[in-house]
Amino acid sequence: MRVLLDTQCWLWMLSAPDRLSPRARALVSGSRHDLVLSAVSAWEIAVKHALGKIDLPADPVEYVTSRMTTSAVLPLAVTHAHALQVARLPMHHRDPFDRLLVAQAQLENLPLLTADRQLAAYGISIIDA
Repeated sequence: MRVLLDTQCWLWMLSAPDRLSPRARALVSGSRHDLVLSAVSAWEIAVKHALGKIDLPADPVEYVTSRMTTSAVLPLAVTHAHALQVARLPMHHRDPFDRLLVAQAQLENLPLLTADRQLAAYGISIIDA
């Protein structure tokens, strides 16, 4: 199974795995699933780091690139179809990063590992973090 990771869950996976539920920890630590990180998450990390909202042990370019490799996470690019799908989403959630992750989960038919229960309102498959 391929699983799309919410940005926060990927960061927890790397630096605070105890914040994940036992089920989520088992999912991200096993080799049975392909874990996918969207370019949206890289964008979110870069923006929040620049705003001082996320402290990283390295600059975002090095951090995201190296940690994707060491955590064996696969990349998911943002396409025009993903971006335009956001226009079809009701305003259950206002965060642009999360809305684009929802659009990708919908179009790619991927479950989303997230701690944000509001995202379930979009009818996507959610795995609780």
